Amino acid sequence: MMAALQRCLLVACAATALQPARTPLTVRSAINAPVTEVKPDTVLNPTSKEKCEVPPFNKVMAANRAEIAVRIMRAGTELNMATVGVYAYEDRKGAHRWCADQSFLLPKKDTPVGAYLDPVSIVDIAEREGVEAVHPGYGFLSESPELARLCGERGITFVGPTVENLLAFSDKVSARKMAIAADVPVVPGTDKALDSPADAKAFAQEFGLPVMIKALMGGGGKGMRIARTIDEVESQFEAAASEALAAFGDGSCFLERYVEDPRHVEIQIVGDGTDVVHLWERDCSVQRRHQKVVEIAPAWNLNDALRKRLQDDAVRLGKSAGYKNAGTVEFLVDVKSDEHFFIEVNPRIQVEHTVTEEVTGASFSVFYDERGL
Repeated sequence: MMAALQRCLLVACAATALQPARTPLTVRSAINAPVTEVKPDTVLNPTSKEKCEVPPFNKVMAANRAEIAVRIMRAGTELNMATVGVYAYEDRKGAHRWCADQSFLLPKKDTPVGAYLDPVSIVDIAEREGVEAVHPGYGFLSESPELARLCGERGITFVGPTVENLLAFSDKVSARKMAIAADVPVVPGTDKALDSPADAKAFAQEFGLPVMIKALMGGGGKGMRIARTIDEVESQFEAAASEALAAFGDGSCFLERYVEDPRHVEIQIVGDGTDVVHLWERDCSVQRRHQKVVEIAPAWNLNDALRKRLQDDAVRLGKSAGYKNAGTVEFLVDVKSDEHFFIEVNPRIQVEHTVTEEVTGASFSVFYDERGL
């Protein structure tokens, strides 16, 4: 177990992210994008330069904002890499702008969030400024196959899963199909996104209530609604689709049977494209509006046999997909019946990765940047 874990952590993404982009990039001065240059914060870790004399990349961009962007930049500084930030106009006074060696204003969109959802603008800035690796963080474009594809086309390393992994898992319906193929139990539901509220109502009439309406893309509890009566289905579908469109740029939704009073347990996995190991589990059952409030590791009051089934299913699913990255496989657990059901795979670093860091002692943000995990 430990040998496999070490292989995945130390060798993951060796074919791509361990090597800077093969095509040399020419660093050019900013022309259109306003730039702010600040000195690295050596107070964070005055010995950081001594820890990594040869950086994995010369320059890394945090294609995100706030806490995770600051974390990425700190990791970049510790690994002796120049860091680049991007920000919406409304974030011009945000901490992540000033933590970067360079920071660039994103083109204005209809909403502040929209500025962070434009992969073309982000990659254009990265290419122009000689960025060798783009780290998407979590949320926004972290699960975007388009961002990963654009990076690859421009000779920039995408610090995340492969395009194939993202296509398989960022779409929850596709992820369900992968789970079924890997013999991982799933909650009964639709096998594709539904086209209209009327289609959602027809599904509920055929398969019964209550149903869970879920956004096809994204996470964080956004785009999720429970319908307990037929009259609620259409309005709840419209509400979920609207919220998903605003948060992820895609309002597609699908339906699943709603599991009453489940526990929510997720397994942290790490893969190198061939082998996959787990870093144990987190219990995130305490939630408000489908958003996690408390994370506990290890999961409390979970019998050993069920715990092992969850871990084994997560690893098997990851291996079947040739998973190359850090990711999270999420399950609903019916303790009364001793059953568990696959929900989704988050093919990215998560907000709650810090809980696993406390349990394992591993720094996800550092080996994300250093090895392109």
